[in-house]
Amino acid sequence: MKIIIHGGFFSESDQSHEVKTAKQDSLQHITQKAFEYLQSHSAFDTAAYAVSLLEDDPLYNAGIGSQIQSDGVIRMSAAIMDGETQKLSGVINLQDVKNPIFVAKELIKEDDRVLGGNGAKTYASEHGFENFSTEIPQRRSEYEAKLKTGGKGTVGCVALDKEGKLAVATSTGGKGFEIPGRISDSATVAGNYANSICAVSCTGVGEDIVSNATAAKIVTRTTDGMSLEQAFNKTFTELKTIDGFAGAIAIDKDGNMYHQDSYPTMVFASFDGESFQVFQ
Repeated sequence: MKIIIHGGFFSESDQSHEVKTAKQDSLQHITQKAFEYLQSHSAFDTAAYAVSLLEDDPLYNAGIGSQIQSDGVIRMSAAIMDGETQKLSGVINLQDVKNPIFVAKELIKEDDRVLGGNGAKTYASEHGFENFSTEIPQRRSEYEAKLKTGGKGTVGCVALDKEGKLAVATSTGGKGFEIPGRISDSATVAGNYANSICAVSCTGVGEDIVSNATAAKIVTRTTDGMSLEQAFNKTFTELKTIDGFAGAIAIDKDGNMYHQDSYPTMVFASFDGESFQVFQ
């Protein structure tokens, strides 16, 4: 059993040492809780659970603490994919729900598994998800002061369970100040993809990740016989040709874990039951 999570990017230019330490502690704590959960749950359930913990932490730009768009509204996106069934479900530009990842998970049983905007909100309301404002004062002050944070705040989890099954879940609060209606990579196979061989979650600039089809490329290349390292290196080399800003985490069917970013520093943590690895 293995688990790896990410919480977007850390920029030395706009965050303090205290924030960095807080994120290191938070990621290790969430990884530990998620690994404990994985002992008695599937990779699919665990991926959603881990991402919900990240959504509940205002340190990250997902769920509580999501960025505010140019019209003053928070719209969130999330997706989950089961490596065994290769079903993906997701929500795009969902408003006023505490944990978008749980709405995405609920949709896995539907024929129409990716919903956006009002349709996603209506579905959430009809399935018991209460109205909840995810705005925090910091985001409102940033919005009012027009302070951009770079749009690199997605969170995600990849899990491998005791039955050897893989799953991935990804959630984002957007990049901040975007045009209403903008679609992020998080609810697409470019940012969130899994099969029975490999699972990948991405963070960074959504447009770059989509242009490079990052997650889908890594999974496909691993499925075709490349090692995780080879698949990552080839995909990130291609990302460089568009000066793309992205990071990704992955686990393959053999339990190998890998992570890479195109610019410093993606914040991540992993645990294999014996040792933690946390971003520095």
